[in-house]
Amino acid sequence: MKDGLEKEVSEKNKLIILKDEQILIYKQKDTLKEQKIKNLESIIFKKDEQYLIEQQKSKDLLKELKSERRKTFIYKAGTFIGLVLTSVLLVK
Repeated sequence: MKDGLEKEVSEKNKLIILKDEQILIYKQKDTLKEQKIKNLESIIFKKDEQYLIEQQKSKDLLKELKSERRKTFIYKAGTFIGLVLTSVLLVK
C-alpha cells in the first residue's frame, strides 16, 4: 500500500510540475501578447504622425501651387500687356 501511495504522490508531483510549467508558458504568452500590443500601438502612433506630416505637406504644396499659378498668371498678363503696348508704340 505504501508503494501505491508513494507512486500516487510521485505522479501528483509530476502533474504539479507540468501544471507549473504550463502556467509559466501562459505567462510568457501573455507577456508576448502585451509586447505585441505595445508594438502595434507604437506602429499606429507612428502612422498617425506620418499621416499628419503628409497632410501638412499636401497643404503646403497646395499653397505653393496656388502661388505659382498666381505668378504665372501675372507673367502671362504682363507679357500680353507688354505685347499690346509694344504693338501700339510700333503702330504710331
